[in-house]
Amino acid sequence: MARLDATDLRPALPQRPRPEPDAPSSAQVFARGDPADPFAWLGPHAWGDGMIVRALLPAAQAVCVRTHRGERSLASGPDGLFAAWIPERTPYLLRIAWPDGVQETEDPYAFGPVLAEAELRRFAEGEHLTLGELLGARPMVHEGVAGVAFAVWAPNARQLSVVGDFDAWDGRRHPMRLRHTAGVWELFVPRLGAGELYKFEITARDGAVSTRADPMARRAEHPPKTASIVTDLPRHPFGDEVWMRSRAARHAPSAPMSIYEVHPASWRRPDGRTPSWDELARDLVPYAVELGFTHLELLPVMEHPFGGSWGYQTLGLFAPTARHGDPDGFARFVDACHAAGLGVILDWVPGHFPKDPHGLVRFDGTALYEHADPREGEHPDWGTLVYNFGRREVASFLLSSALHWLERFHVDGLRVDAVASMLYRDYSRPDGSWLPNHQGGRENLEAIALLRRLNEVVSERVPGALLIAEESTAWAGVTAETLHGGLGFTHKWNMGWMNDTLRYFARDPVHRAHHHDDVTFGLLYAFSERFVLPLSHDEVVHGKGSLLGRMPGDDWQRFASLRALYALAWGHPGKKLLFMGGELAQPDEWSHEAELPWHLTAHPRHRGVQRLVRDLNRLHAFEPALHTRDHDGAAFCWVVVDDAAQSVLAWLRFGPEGTPPLLVVANLTPVPRHDHRIGVPKSGRWIERLNSDAACYGGSNVGNGGFVTSEPVPSHGEAASLRLTLPPLGVVYLRPERA
Repeated sequence: MARLDATDLRPALPQRPRPEPDAPSSAQVFARGDPADPFAWLGPHAWGDGMIVRALLPAAQAVCVRTHRGERSLASGPDGLFAAWIPERTPYLLRIAWPDGVQETEDPYAFGPVLAEAELRRFAEGEHLTLGELLGARPMVHEGVAGVAFAVWAPNARQLSVVGDFDAWDGRRHPMRLRHTAGVWELFVPRLGAGELYKFEITARDGAVSTRADPMARRAEHPPKTASIVTDLPRHPFGDEVWMRSRAARHAPSAPMSIYEVHPASWRRPDGRTPSWDELARDLVPYAVELGFTHLELLPVMEHPFGGSWGYQTLGLFAPTARHGDPDGFARFVDACHAAGLGVILDWVPGHFPKDPHGLVRFDGTALYEHADPREGEHPDWGTLVYNFGRREVASFLLSSALHWLERFHVDGLRVDAVASMLYRDYSRPDGSWLPNHQGGRENLEAIALLRRLNEVVSERVPGALLIAEESTAWAGVTAETLHGGLGFTHKWNMGWMNDTLRYFARDPVHRAHHHDDVTFGLLYAFSERFVLPLSHDEVVHGKGSLLGRMPGDDWQRFASLRALYALAWGHPGKKLLFMGGELAQPDEWSHEAELPWHLTAHPRHRGVQRLVRDLNRLHAFEPALHTRDHDGAAFCWVVVDDAAQSVLAWLRFGPEGTPPLLVVANLTPVPRHDHRIGVPKSGRWIERLNSDAACYGGSNVGNGGFVTSEPVPSHGEAASLRLTLPPLGVVYLRPERA
């Protein structure tokens, strides 16, 4: 519009006979006009043979309109409203004298709409899945002029403005236009670009005014500051084409998967500060590769106001937290992971959001993102609000967020937090404090529909991406296909296995015989879902202590039990997950305010646990029996399941036909057991592939000297058997010698 070589204004300018003799005040303008349509009064309007131009610029000392023919001053009125009749219809610039200098710019109210009606309708119908490219702040060229298009959903607001450094945070200067199709407010502001700070000033129907961060912001200020920052989509030129092409194969159910769960802000703190994405790429990535992990899982890196929430009280669902740098830094980090052969999984929180006043709570003066009734809209456990999953625009918002990370940042998967809290309307609520669904049940039907759609959309648009549910109940079909009535996730955290196993290992070995079922019960349902076995951050916080700290006995027994726990988990069906610090045998509970105790690697027992984790990961990836049929019950066979008196367990894992089986034998008491006979399906020599009690891991080195030859002595239903030495509080892996 504002090119000065153009010959005409838009033909849609409203016709008026002559200008009014006096410019009305800004209060009169918006009293007489529609506050939802500032374009009805501001900007150029045809009048007679010319046009009247109005500009609302409080604190300006003078304003001129500059056209091809020169300049004409605008008369100043009350409240910063400037107006003049221009005896021609032509493009123009505003030349504004401020107390601290002169600004020349196109008039924001001389531009046509940016958003297309068809796109707005898609959003209103809940069908728009890339809202990051529709709403928020987008640098662009509009009608030949570079600037930023601002757009925000606030259908119940009475008036809305964009504010920032560019207008001295004065909500009178950039009122926005309401697009009634979808309740979206928009404004194109010329001559702005990336790096500008901004917020939205919202006037509710009752007249209350609040200033909010952009729900769609792709970048935000470093907390505790709360402004949004104009930014482009990631510009980093990804070099991970080979990785992306192979990702579906890497994430097949038969592929090995061992996940290192990390809180990036406290993994390592150089000079006591939060590490940057580039520092994490330099230090964390090679460390995880050396330890044999296949994936990093990051606690939520979406922007969050309170660091003590570890990211789980998220407000910026489209913005990587500024704590580690800008969005391009995060893109470089993901690219570095892929170059090193590591996948990246992000914890993602669609179940709730905090009540911070700059955020989503009663965003436009009404319960917009949340439910109005606290019996539906508030989590009593966390003091947070529940998204209104049944509202189509909110569903689009959440689905767009998921796709934003997967598509724009090449992230390989999302672990969906607190799925159980989404599935049940009565989650953690006493009787009388929740509302049933329209069928009278406790299931949250709208959340179920959203989760199914999430998995369907991601499966279609991002083939090979992981979607992992943290779901702590016995909900059936979490990983079943949606066509068969399931939720459609690729994996589910096995919380039952985790709780039972850690409870067992926390007991004095003398008492374990009476709780043998804790380590055997999980196999009754181990193949009902595609499980991940999580030894996660949740198990080393809130007074639970560290994993090592939960082990009973003296120092030697505690380390031996921890090594046995890891060896048992890695030999158990299911993908693996370990929270950072677990590989160091961290003695104290994790603190998000301090880095991991890296000095522990100078101590042999701690260094031994770290080496054991590395060897378990490498063995897990190398031995087909340990990963290819993780979710196939026919690939698991108990050998010893009922020896509670001695706390001995043994099972066989099988891989594809033609590959050797692997035997896992555990002795979970501190007593070595010699000449312990275990039946095996194949005669000959069996190689001891791993012994958790080996000296190199800090153990007592009780074992089988590297191999055992079978004897033709029937045992456990097999014609041959091994006469083993079982180390105290130890686990051994054996497999037949390859021909």
